Amino acid sequence: MAPENRPLKVAVVGSGPAGLYTAEALTRQTPGAVEVDVLERLPTPYGLVRYGVAPDHTSIRSIADYLRRVLELPNVRFLGGVELGRDVSVADLLACYDAVVYCTGAPVDRRMGVPGEDLPGSAAATDFVNWYCGHPEVSADRFTLDSPEVAVVGVGNVAVDVVRVLAKSARELRATDVPEEVLTRLAASRVRVIHMIGRRGPEHAKFTLKELRELGELTNADVRVRPEESAADLSRASRQVRGNVEVLRGWAARAPLGRPRLLEVRFWMRPVEIVGRDRVEGLRLERTRPSEDGIVGTGEFETLPVGMVLRSVGYRSLPLPGVPFSERTSTVPNEAGRVRDREYVAGWLKRGPTGVIGTNKSDAAETVRTLLSDLA
Repeated sequence: MAPENRPLKVAVVGSGPAGLYTAEALTRQTPGAVEVDVLERLPTPYGLVRYGVAPDHTSIRSIADYLRRVLELPNVRFLGGVELGRDVSVADLLACYDAVVYCTGAPVDRRMGVPGEDLPGSAAATDFVNWYCGHPEVSADRFTLDSPEVAVVGVGNVAVDVVRVLAKSARELRATDVPEEVLTRLAASRVRVIHMIGRRGPEHAKFTLKELRELGELTNADVRVRPEESAADLSRASRQVRGNVEVLRGWAARAPLGRPRLLEVRFWMRPVEIVGRDRVEGLRLERTRPSEDGIVGTGEFETLPVGMVLRSVGYRSLPLPGVPFSERTSTVPNEAGRVRDREYVAGWLKRGPTGVIGTNKSDAAETVRTLLSDLA
């Protein structure tokens, strides 16, 4: 612990939910005085809440109001434009602080590992999310929605956000904080059919019931599910999964209303190749079926005539200079948040990309308990 004549000083690297929940936990759990510096490589705070949540989800984005109050605490300071490895080193931080907590999240998408994945028109869903959220490192001309059909590979909440924004009209998004340059491109969108594709069945999808239901409430797009693909074994299913499958089966029985856009939700289909010479011209899929080891291909193929493919098949953390990192798990190895002497970790960098935004609060509290116990 710091000497009695001065406060405990802690550096938190990363200003997303994990980082700011860690800062808050330090101010609440530390028995004596504490000073927390939150370091962020971008000029602005809030991480995923600012640049990873769809702008039409105002209730979730309002979490930024809560996080702002953490930064307004008198013993918490925000230092933007400071990057670990570029501006400061681990040794620099340990020389200035009693402890350092790494909270940089999982900022990049996993790859599908199929031929054609690097063609123009193939991109990570997080890049698309950053684009419509106005991330300073993604230019407004990054995406041009000039293809009538688009595929989003993945059936989690990020994929749902992406297809919802693609399906909505620019008029519906104008009341949000989508940048004006992006709104102009969304208004010029030629997209008419959006395919959301899952490798396994609906009972394995990762979206939450609330997010899924919102797709059925779209006024600018019909939703279509094939009855044979909505079948699921619910014998051991949770209440959440049963709710998801019930919604999907309801869509399968619903007649289209002729809305401007069509959202087609597909299951038991896996990408095997992104087709095209100079850019994306199609997505080749293979039908799958369950097996003892997960899924296997059936040898039945289908090619979607899409001009853009956005992958949302999982996320991974990046190693930090001078910090231990497991390439196998894409996390920093730790014990209850402890990395090594005076170094700690919290959030997705600690446990992997699991849970919702609020999960980071209890996760950060655990790390802070470990930190305070060690320094005591």
